[in-house]
Amino acid sequence: MKYLPLVLGALFRKKWRTFLALLSLMLAFLLLGLGQAINSLVEGGAEFLGVDRLITQARTSFTQPLPLRLLPRIEAVPGVKRVGWSQFFGGVYQDPRNFFPQFAVDPARLYDTYPEWTLDADAKRDFAATRNGAIAGRLLADKFGWKVGDTIPLNSFIWQKRDGGNAWEWKLVGIFDGRDEEWQKRTSIMYLNFAHFDESRVAGAAGLAGVFVVRLSDPQAVDQVAARIDAQFANSPDETKTQSEQEFQIGFLRQIGDIAFIINAILGAAFFSILILTGFIMNQSVRERVPEFGVLKCLGFTDRTVLGLVLAEALALCLLGAALGIALAFAVTAMLPADYPARIDARVLVIAAAAAVTLAVVVGLPPAWRAMHLKIVDALAGR
Repeated sequence: MKYLPLVLGALFRKKWRTFLALLSLMLAFLLLGLGQAINSLVEGGAEFLGVDRLITQARTSFTQPLPLRLLPRIEAVPGVKRVGWSQFFGGVYQDPRNFFPQFAVDPARLYDTYPEWTLDADAKRDFAATRNGAIAGRLLADKFGWKVGDTIPLNSFIWQKRDGGNAWEWKLVGIFDGRDEEWQKRTSIMYLNFAHFDESRVAGAAGLAGVFVVRLSDPQAVDQVAARIDAQFANSPDETKTQSEQEFQIGFLRQIGDIAFIINAILGAAFFSILILTGFIMNQSVRERVPEFGVLKCLGFTDRTVLGLVLAEALALCLLGAALGIALAFAVTAMLPADYPARIDARVLVIAAAAAVTLAVVVGLPPAWRAMHLKIVDALAGR
């Protein structure tokens, strides 16, 4: 601690240069924190999903629909408790920016396959009885100020009606919530009555579902039941791919783009750039202070002490930049709405600290080694 004033004095001697280095480090560690938050949204967001559910999709792609006539055969598979289906609707509300998940489902089967949703008995009855009925999650209804009885216009960018239009109107008959805090965070979603959707969409698409949702009798039999379902349709025109709900969600997002790869590529490029910049700053700082190191050695500072001073300077710079960047990442994620549950956990603190120390050693050791081996005569002469 007795050398702390020397370290800080050297660090902030060129304030503008130190500010630029801190800004660069802060941005790098901000990316690190936000990258971890995005990964938690993609993968961590799937952890809460039901362990007793499978998703059956077309083997070629989740965008390829499956005929509803497969339903009885899936229900007959040993270990299957209940089967529902859903079709992604792909609509926007009033403005293209107002996009949220909507799925056309069979009302009765929805409650059996997703018991995590809570909805009063009257709303359940109305959802099944109303041809253009819809139910919305609590967060979604609160966001747009919807109430039961409202007509919700949705403009689908996927499905046309038989009259050639893309504008659909749905009557809100209920607002559902989650049975616990985790599921309550996921109520930015809307369900539509499949019967009306199926009879109103363009000819040729009727009788098709996006995926089947399979609820199991035994959550431990996930792999066995999935294999049995796929075996039912092997070597047929309707071959299937069945996987856990968690795997399906992560796979769905990764088919859109390999998020983890993109994040790691950005982080790698950022850290490499910061490494070069910080190394240049440290080398320049040591080069300017060569006579100062000569004076320190004249005053009795050992070579190892000089080495430690330069490394401590690099460590202080990297740790301060890391702290500012991670703090900013925490602030950004804290401002996200509840329906975007991207959060930073404690692991990123450990990763950031390790990265800061590693970066400090890599960029600080070469100039520190040079300072340690300076001869007093050469240092005082500025060589």
